[in-house]
Amino acid sequence: MAALGGVRGHSEVRGTVRVPGDKSISHRALMFGALATGRSRVRGLLQSDDVKSTARALRAMGWEMPEVSGAVEVQGGGLRSPRGTARSALDCGNSGTTTRLVAGIAAAQPFASRFVGDASLSRRPMRRVAAPLEAMGARVDFTEGHDGLPMVVHGAALHAVDWTLPVASAQLKSAVLLAALCGGVAARVREPAPTRDHTERMLRALGAGVREEGGWLALEPPAELAPFDIDVPGDPSSAAFLAVLAALADSGSLAITGISLNPHRVGFIDVLRRMGVRVEVHERGEAGGEPIGDLMVHAGVGGGTTIAPAEIPSLVDEIPVLAVLAARASGETVVRGAAELRVKESDRIAAVVGNLRAVGADADELPDGLVVRGGRKPLRGAVTTHGDHRIAMAFAVLGALGDNEIQLDDPGCVSVSYPAFWEDLANARR
Repeated sequence: MAALGGVRGHSEVRGTVRVPGDKSISHRALMFGALATGRSRVRGLLQSDDVKSTARALRAMGWEMPEVSGAVEVQGGGLRSPRGTARSALDCGNSGTTTRLVAGIAAAQPFASRFVGDASLSRRPMRRVAAPLEAMGARVDFTEGHDGLPMVVHGAALHAVDWTLPVASAQLKSAVLLAALCGGVAARVREPAPTRDHTERMLRALGAGVREEGGWLALEPPAELAPFDIDVPGDPSSAAFLAVLAALADSGSLAITGISLNPHRVGFIDVLRRMGVRVEVHERGEAGGEPIGDLMVHAGVGGGTTIAPAEIPSLVDEIPVLAVLAARASGETVVRGAAELRVKESDRIAAVVGNLRAVGADADELPDGLVVRGGRKPLRGAVTTHGDHRIAMAFAVLGALGDNEIQLDDPGCVSVSYPAFWEDLANARR
């Protein structure tokens, strides 16, 4: 286990950190680069295991795809390519985004694509993405008889669809939009609550017709997508871990620069402020349809808060680290409406509560969330990450400052989303 001995006594943060490129946008930049007509350039691409899974899956389907690096050029083949057969199984690793979004692309191809992944991904629910794709004319088989990978998507000539999502999910919404885009058919999607809108922002930036009409998100597919040149902004989900690190320090402040300020991604800032953390937001314009800017986060946390169901889509990936912050705040923090956390890379509700208890904090599970009661005593013990990057990073932050002593069983799993996490964590502390 990796030991994270805290800085004894007074702890301080200072300096400037630029977090890696946004994972959601990086996935989509590779996909839209493949689907565009011509050569696209992407800088600031996240060099993580999940993004490499997307490149690998597209490559297996027949697209030209470079090795993932900070700056890449993607030679697009157009919306109706490739024409042939998937060269091998599409190994999606640990990436649910890869699986569900590429499944939308695969639904419009004239061949079958077999999706596989690691043990964690194979347990995640996939029938929810199969349903709209089958409604559009594709066929989806679950070869092991359960709602997960391996999964075979048999592409077909698709037809238009109106689809109401059963849960608020940007991945499901994007799968339908990508299927319609590649199939050359119209699609309308209704969400139970607003979710991340990176797919539709990028489509609009590339000239596709995406509009809101009477509660529906409607796509009229273009004949082609223009190639593009994009700088991927920093990932706000990654920034949240460093923001909580700053809040937990005894003194100092930390600047986090160049992140996406997409309103569907920065709900954690409102929660931090409600918990007494001083956060300054400095907007700096737009890139690729995404607002960007900087955060300045100052040390100090006050009391607990309640995170309501309506807030969850804008901060679902940040719940683990907000729970860690709540363990050091005064009073009680309650999270409701987050049942989707139970089918992430791990059951994050059970993992967060179980690990908080293991290190001496006071927390309970709810069917759709959790309760954390804060305190100031040192927290010490062993954390089981379940191979989940968000769990590892959250408890790493808890162990990084103060008199806490945390041991992680799998520190390497952070490479899924934030390969430079340990370096940035160390550089922010003084």
